[in-house]
Amino acid sequence: MIKFLDLKKINNRFRADIDARIAAVLDRGWYLQGQENDVFCKNFATYCGTKYALGVANGLEALTLIIRAHGFCSGDEIIVPANTYIATILSITENGCTPVLVEPDICTYNIDPARIEAAITPRTKAIMVVHLYGQAMQMEHVWELAAKYRLKVFEDCAQAHGAAYQGRRAGNLSDAAGFSFYPGKNLGAMGDAGAITTNDAVLYEKLKALANYGSDYKYHNLYRGVNSRLDELQAAVLDVKLCHLEQDNESRREIARYYRNHITNPLITLPEVYDEAAHVWHVFPVRTEERNRFQTFLSQHGVETLIHYPTPPHKQPAFNEWNDKDYPITEEIHRTIISLPISPVMTQQEIEQLVEIVNAYQ
Repeated sequence: MIKFLDLKKINNRFRADIDARIAAVLDRGWYLQGQENDVFCKNFATYCGTKYALGVANGLEALTLIIRAHGFCSGDEIIVPANTYIATILSITENGCTPVLVEPDICTYNIDPARIEAAITPRTKAIMVVHLYGQAMQMEHVWELAAKYRLKVFEDCAQAHGAAYQGRRAGNLSDAAGFSFYPGKNLGAMGDAGAITTNDAVLYEKLKALANYGSDYKYHNLYRGVNSRLDELQAAVLDVKLCHLEQDNESRREIARYYRNHITNPLITLPEVYDEAAHVWHVFPVRTEERNRFQTFLSQHGVETLIHYPTPPHKQPAFNEWNDKDYPITEEIHRTIISLPISPVMTQQEIEQLVEIVNAYQ
């Protein structure tokens, strides 16, 4: 079986270093907001090229806190890709704001820059871009619109650890960015974890307080905050793995390059790339008309696949008020897309075998 993602094998490469850092946390006896958190957040900010990084409990809370810190009111609108994972949208509705869905570019799967301006209204406060599948959004037009209409720009970087645009890494392309370190991410923890990056000192201090019960110092609460903190054990694990992220991303690029050069089946639509060196390939998505038949064929030949994502947000029961909305490009993507295995621990034999199986599909 060619696994979609072998997390045990991925993490075992760094087992000795991880064990040592966890042992240090246990010996220290300090489990929240301590040395490991400080070290990782400093290193992650440096990696992203930002002044600040704040560890939080997960990626959804990272985005939710960013919006909350800006004080948007009920009914304020935030533009968001129609084909994103539902967490991006939940971060908006959790703050009482209104998500405005905009169709993606079917070639890159990121929000279509040419469609954004038509969605801007007097109530629009921000544009939330999502660097989907590991390819950074082409930001130039977004920045122009933000300046023109005085909008904030936020990034959902849950799938884009290390992705870049014009030499700047994801997380450093906006007013603030949210990251998920869910175990299956390019930089994954051993459980839920997340982070926020920004260059805004005032915003950083507010976010830091909001994530800690609204407290700027113990027993003093400036805001009605929440409890959303990155624990020391996860910070220790992440700091170990951060040292290897660039090498792992390069491994993903090499696999993706092989797939794109050698998958020749006309029934399979390969992803388009505008900058190979800047893509980090969180997943390798392809499209095919008879997806279920293709997935069954691969499974029968020992290839594990996943679908990112089978149902678009506007068709989910949670948002039944949108169920009659028409987003044809999004629906086409969600109907036909399927993700092939791609990870830094795949062997060359597995890569070549997968290509052979995909090309044999009829």
